[in-house]
Amino acid sequence: MASLPKLVLAGAAFSLLSSLGWGQVYRSPILGPGPGSQQAAPPAKVEIPKLPRKDPPPPGIVVMRGIRQEKEGEVTHLRENAEVESSDYLLVADEIDYNEDLGIAEARGHVHFTNFLSGEQLWADRIDFSFKESSGTFYKVHGSAYGKIDQRPGILTTGNPFLFEGDWAEKFKDRYVLHDALITNCEMPNAWWTLRAPTIDLIPNERALAYKSWLRLKQIPLLYAPVFYKDLSSNARRSGFLTPNVGNSNRRGLMFGLGYFWAINRSYDLTYRPQYFTQRGLANTVDFRGKPTENSDFNAYVYGVRDRGLLQDDGTRVKQGGYIISVTGKALLPNGFYARGVFNYLSSLTFRQAFTESFNEAVVSEVNSVGFVKKDWSTYHLNLVFTRQQNFQSLAPGDTILVQKLPQLEFDSREKQINTKVLPLWISWDTSAGLVRRTQPLFQTRQSVQRFDAQPRIMTALHWKDIHLIPAFSIRETYYGASFRTAAEQQSGKEVTGNDLNRFTREFSADLILPTLERVFDAPKWIGSKVKHSIEPRASFRTVSGVKDFNRIIRFDEMDLLANTTEVEVSLANRLWAKTKSGEVLDFFSWELRQKRYLDPDFGGALIPGQRNVFLTSTDLTPYAFLDQIRHYSPIVSSMRIQPRPGFSVEWRDDYDPLRGKITNSSITADARVDNYFVSLGHNKVSCVPLVAVDPSQRDQFCADAPSGQLLSPPSNQLRGMIGLGQENRRGWNAGFLAIYDYKTATMQYANTQLTYNTSCCAFSGQFRRFNIGSRNENQFRVAFVIANIGSFGTLKRQERLF
Repeated sequence: MASLPKLVLAGAAFSLLSSLGWGQVYRSPILGPGPGSQQAAPPAKVEIPKLPRKDPPPPGIVVMRGIRQEKEGEVTHLRENAEVESSDYLLVADEIDYNEDLGIAEARGHVHFTNFLSGEQLWADRIDFSFKESSGTFYKVHGSAYGKIDQRPGILTTGNPFLFEGDWAEKFKDRYVLHDALITNCEMPNAWWTLRAPTIDLIPNERALAYKSWLRLKQIPLLYAPVFYKDLSSNARRSGFLTPNVGNSNRRGLMFGLGYFWAINRSYDLTYRPQYFTQRGLANTVDFRGKPTENSDFNAYVYGVRDRGLLQDDGTRVKQGGYIISVTGKALLPNGFYARGVFNYLSSLTFRQAFTESFNEAVVSEVNSVGFVKKDWSTYHLNLVFTRQQNFQSLAPGDTILVQKLPQLEFDSREKQINTKVLPLWISWDTSAGLVRRTQPLFQTRQSVQRFDAQPRIMTALHWKDIHLIPAFSIRETYYGASFRTAAEQQSGKEVTGNDLNRFTREFSADLILPTLERVFDAPKWIGSKVKHSIEPRASFRTVSGVKDFNRIIRFDEMDLLANTTEVEVSLANRLWAKTKSGEVLDFFSWELRQKRYLDPDFGGALIPGQRNVFLTSTDLTPYAFLDQIRHYSPIVSSMRIQPRPGFSVEWRDDYDPLRGKITNSSITADARVDNYFVSLGHNKVSCVPLVAVDPSQRDQFCADAPSGQLLSPPSNQLRGMIGLGQENRRGWNAGFLAIYDYKTATMQYANTQLTYNTSCCAFSGQFRRFNIGSRNENQFRVAFVIANIGSFGTLKRQERLF
């Protein structure tokens, strides 16, 4: 596990890291590329240089050199460019007196000591050193030693060694004790930061301890610790207090935080971070990590707030407290099985919006959990899966939809060839058996509903020149242990009953792959030497029959969206490849158009006019709903991507509906980076389509006030913009600005401004953030001081920075 720098306080360690930054944070597409993605440069590669050496003496042999040498008994006096070298050490000085019997050297004048075992170098006015005992005393000493370099995105790194100096120092084997000393990894003499202490205990490549130490920025004292601990190795950890943090918020008041990291043993550790909000109450965070075996690990995270409530103008308080739980884990099991799991739980959407520190978390209303045990062999897949999907419909308590698999066993096979003579034949199948449950405000199923599904299929392929036809046929049997009542039954009974339901369907499909049309042209100079244009036409036919009671099927997942259909899909893809003058081939332009024609426009009677209908055939085409009436064709789905050169890209996805005569859904992003300058823009729009007749003059007002049940899809219109200069390891000033504007509500939902100054050994960051989401209207200011190769302290966490 990763090592952590510590400041030891009252017998425990006090860390320079205010956050461990474990795990990945989900990033909404509206935020565009984040740190470490296409607009960010890769982390700088820093290598520790090896000390050069030629023809070292063999072990046990000491070589003496000097322009003048005088021998007096067992002592040899070396003068002018004097050197004493062994297989592990080299001592260079103006003059050295070496006792061959005792192995002790006394060096004076411009003394330079090199330890080839651990890589440190020391300079001193005088050194008394025992080559046999590997110990000695150094006077007026300064030196350098390398520690581990953690090269990860978001971590400031430097190739500078740690520099130290002291009035005098002692060496005991691999350990140095410096007196009246300082340590830094900045360039001397005008170091940005120093750690000064009466005593510093250093073991190169292992650890550093400083007693009664002061951390100073230039000459300004920042932090005092009775004992400072810094791990210089690659895997050691130490228990200790985390750096306290102080902040301010207009909704939470003053914020005071502390924390403790407990290295339980080599396999487990735990971090506890309490934070007190003067206007709201106490927040608690617990991180628990473990690696029980060589092939398994887990990470558990809990965050909760005991909220006194947000003070209102009338003196009352609105409580928004709650908690979140997140657990991830994985393990390799015997006999080729492996397990993965992600469990997430959120007590309320109100809590997330009020206390989350990121915009993308605040706007996501789904909470998903999944765990599975799986084995893959040959063409087969065996999977035991548990899922929990919670969708918050609004901030109102209890207004959620919960769907669970408790569990589901799946046994599938991908295509396996069984015949090669007259016609090639492949068979495959998908089977599942499980217990499922759905709960929402208007109804709930019983504790567990049985669901069994089996779908064998057979496929062949016909070829004529460059034309390929791939027909496939399958049958599918699905059994449900419960179903919706009919409309007549709902008038007098419950909405959901325990009556079972069988669905037997037949499906035939044929994919037609036509020849690709290609041509090579001379390219404009700004592209390269050649351009290749290709046109890829495709068509497919699909028919599904046998779904008789579509509206009686309870929706648990995509399996339950299967409806009768007879359809033809056509697609056309245009692609441009450019060959640069250096010979590199770039796929710099692609544009694909898709549309379906429905020969069964009411989908076997499943479509209900005047309401939102979602079938498997529509979700295969576009994630946006478009079926609210009988229609013979779908919208035209367009996907365009342009990347004329590395660092530049534009992507536009939209649905044009000929029935409505307009683009109903559109999403476009554009990103560019030139050297250290970058810009990113994004726009997302979902048009308002009423499900009821509306007077054109009142359409805008209706779209703003109508509940979701009267609209085909919830309308949205958001603009995202990001601009900046710099990257995480760039020296000097770096700045970035991110904003998200909602045209529908005419509000700036989120704004983030960051200013960072990186030196060769540390960085200073300040960030101003503004949230305006739902009931949350909050301004935040965060700062951080980062020491390269060590860590950071402050209120700005690594995962919250723009770079």
